[in-house]
Amino acid sequence: MKVLILNGPNLNLLGKREPDVYGSTSFETYFTRLQQLYPNCDLSYFQSNHEGEIIDKIHEVGFSYDGIALNAGAYTHTSVAIHDAIKAVKTPVIEVHISNIHTREEFRHKSMIAAACQGSIIGLGLLSYELAIDYFLKAEK
Repeated sequence: MKVLILNGPNLNLLGKREPDVYGSTSFETYFTRLQQLYPNCDLSYFQSNHEGEIIDKIHEVGFSYDGIALNAGAYTHTSVAIHDAIKAVKTPVIEVHISNIHTREEFRHKSMIAAACQGSIIGLGLLSYELAIDYFLKAEK
């Protein structure tokens, strides 16, 4: 089972950025924990602050991986291009968000990518990524 964790803009600052919203753990530290929790899963991680790089990564793995857990960050609310990239590939994508986007600013309430994704997991902190991986593992059976 090959799963990509794909994070968008500003998520490279996890652990430093707004810890009251996003927590105090860096994603690199958390990714090490994910690898320990899922030793039989080939996990990879990619983060970019650039929309085109996120799209390129979706294209790169979208026909060979078993799943993509995508936290598109602010691009969730603006990117038709990421929506279209998800629709263009065969690999299922789960949209994940650390915070509950529906309890935040009004502009965060609409996801441009949700309709292209298999499902969405929001507001459960970093656990959202684990739930996405669990989904891919169970859906494979």
